[in-house]
Amino acid sequence: MKWDPAKYVEFGNHRDRPYFDLTARVHADNPRHVVDLGCGPGNLTATLAERWPAAEVVGIDSSAEMLRQAEDHTAQYANLSFALRNITEWMPSDLTDVVVTNAALQWVPGHTGLLAGWLEALRPGGWFAMQVPGNFGSPSHALMRQLAESGRWKEALDGVLRHDDAVAEPAEYLNIMLDAGCDADAWETTYQQVLQGPDPVLEWVRGAGLRPVLAALAPEEAAEFEAEYSALLRDAYPATAHGTIFPFRRTFAVARKRA
Repeated sequence: MKWDPAKYVEFGNHRDRPYFDLTARVHADNPRHVVDLGCGPGNLTATLAERWPAAEVVGIDSSAEMLRQAEDHTAQYANLSFALRNITEWMPSDLTDVVVTNAALQWVPGHTGLLAGWLEALRPGGWFAMQVPGNFGSPSHALMRQLAESGRWKEALDGVLRHDDAVAEPAEYLNIMLDAGCDADAWETTYQQVLQGPDPVLEWVRGAGLRPVLAALAPEEAAEFEAEYSALLRDAYPATAHGTIFPFRRTFAVARKRA
């Protein structure tokens, strides 16, 4: 599945806010090695390099398209680099002090098992901060699933969307962190976002959640699916005089490994 970095950052002010709410809970003073798992286009990873100029900051992503854009940030920060790699193959090293993963683990089947392994390997005193979407039951995703499972699309899109088990609830992430010997905190936030423009919710999900559907269909079929889906979204998220209100639930968890 290819990613479009420009489309992904189109709603940057909204998409970026959970990242800063997450990393604000990481209180590492002088980390040596900071890793951003699933770094995407790198613009947010660059903020970690600015925050901790003495640290080696590495962004890891499996999308070559995203990393081509991410490399633009390395000219500004000497301590910043990026690596093309599947995050399922990554493990923290003895030097890893901070791990951040933002809106990435929902794409990784079985990531709760990976999380337990990462935390076990994390050195004492190390930090692990994660954020995933918690809106798979919202109309934007439920309507996408319902349409994909309908008669016209069922065969072409069978198995493409795995929303039912994409993420866990905050309590499960918290328990994994506590079981790994961490001091931990987990919470959720629903951002009431006001989006502008025609079909803004469709434009939003085009940047991420709709990508598997678009990748599975021919261009003409993708356009047909989007037309049907956008009509459903307009009913679910009606425009107001102020714009279209789009609730955006996110799940957060932050851990610090005890000595």
